[in-house]
This record gives sequence, structure tokens and C-alpha cells, in this order.
Amino acid sequence: MYLSNLQQDNLYLPNEMVALDLLTGYPSRKGLENAILSNGKIVNVVSKSYGHLSNRLFFEKAENMLIEAGLSFQRRSINRNERSFVLDLIIEDQNQFRVKNENDQILPMLRFTNSYDGSENTTGHFGFFRKVCSNGLHVADTSIAFSVRHTRNNTELVVPKMSDLFEKFLENEYYSIITKFGKLQTVKLLDTKQFVMDILKQTKLFKYECSDKNPSPSKKSKEVLEIIDQESLLLDEAPNLWLGYNAFNRVLHTTLKKSFQRQKQLDQKLFNTVLEMV
Repeated sequence: MYLSNLQQDNLYLPNEMVALDLLTGYPSRKGLENAILSNGKIVNVVSKSYGHLSNRLFFEKAENMLIEAGLSFQRRSINRNERSFVLDLIIEDQNQFRVKNENDQILPMLRFTNSYDGSENTTGHFGFFRKVCSNGLHVADTSIAFSVRHTRNNTELVVPKMSDLFEKFLENEYYSIITKFGKLQTVKLLDTKQFVMDILKQTKLFKYECSDKNPSPSKKSKEVLEIIDQESLLLDEAPNLWLGYNAFNRVLHTTLKKSFQRQKQLDQKLFNTVLEMV
């Protein structure tokens, strides 16, 4: 059922790197010789030594890594303004985990990011996917160490063996973080409004109040409170730190206008802040 909620944007738009003087008819200064085009629009101006890495080369390589490792996965793709992109590969195998609730499943996930405008680093890291709300949880430290080799006529992506990386992730991080997820679920929230206020005071994600003159919960604060209530009813369990963390996580990744890299940093901060309440 969660598959119908997975975003499926087009990652493979026409893109190329061309000489800027050919596009403008004017000479360009040193260090700004080439332009990156995405779907017919200039999205970046770079030096002649810059190696442009297309989504097709990067993301298709990532998918083939999992196929070669014999891992079954589902795909989620995010395209922001035809300039920055995410490919989430949600791994479906025997390692799926339920956080003390048979309806609350957690799956290991790989997230790969790329951008044509330089706003995102080309990265890959492990994380988690929560089926009940299609949330990505980016609190793991295991990253995918790969290199990009640029030559005058070619760009080559060099990656490690995925089966070894996945096994290392399961051994070193997966179950230890899943255990922390379980701990969050054991702590009930007696006052959800106070919880939201406390988290925002420490993380500064956004303001709890509408304004300095209006102490009522802001639109984002109300959204967090509503998500906690909705999931509490959906999963038939009392509000707890786990539901509170996931409510903030969803607002962070769907409502707040942050880069993918900044979202991951804030997710880590949010998770650690909530975990300290156990």
C-alpha cells in the first residue's frame, strides 16, 4: 500500500555541458567557460575543468549496484526544479523490522543525491524508510564511498561492492539504531503541545508561536500535532516520543524548504534531541 505514496519524479531530463561563449556569443572569463543545461535551461556556470556527472550515469549505476548484489528494492525519485535530485532505493528483504507494532515497519534505505546547479554534493548514504507514512529517516552515519573520474572525453563513476557495504551497515548501525527507535516508543507523551514546544526550543527548526504577539501554535506546529494524533489513531497506540520524532521528520522533509543535505543534518539533530528525552 505504501508504494502508491512513493514520489516518482523524472530524474532523466536532457542535460549537457556546453561552452558559454557559444551560447551567448560573448567571450567568458577564466573559470567560467562552460554552462550546465538542464531541460534546455542554464542552471550553472562552471570552469572548463569541471566534470559534469549526469543523473543517468550516477543513478542508474546506483540501481545496478543493488541488482548485482541481489537486493530487492523499491524506488522513490525527487526532482526539485530540474536542478537537484534524489534517488531513494528502499530495500525489501528479510531484514525489515517492526518497532513494537506489527503495523509500523522500518526498512533499510539508500539515498543518493546529485545536482546540476552545485547546490547539493554528489553523495550516497544509508538510512531508513518507515512504511506507515512513507517517511525517510536519515539518522545513519554509513555513507557510500565512491569516486568520480573525469577525463577530457568521459566521466566514470567508481563504486565499491554493494553487497559488502550493505552487510557492514546491518552489522554496525542498522540494529543499534532500530533499538533506539524502540526506546522512543516506550516513552509516552502526556502533553504533546509541551513536547512540541520543548523540541522547537532546543532545535530552532521553526517557531512554536504564530508571532510574538500571538502565542497560539503556528501552522507548522499545528501540523506536527495533527500528525501525532493521526498516527496515534492509525497505529492504535498512545502518543509517544517515536510518533513525535516522526511527526517532526515529516514536516522537515515535506514542509520546510531546506536542501537535501541540510535536511539530513537537521534530521540527525532532531533525532538526537528527542532521544535525550528517553
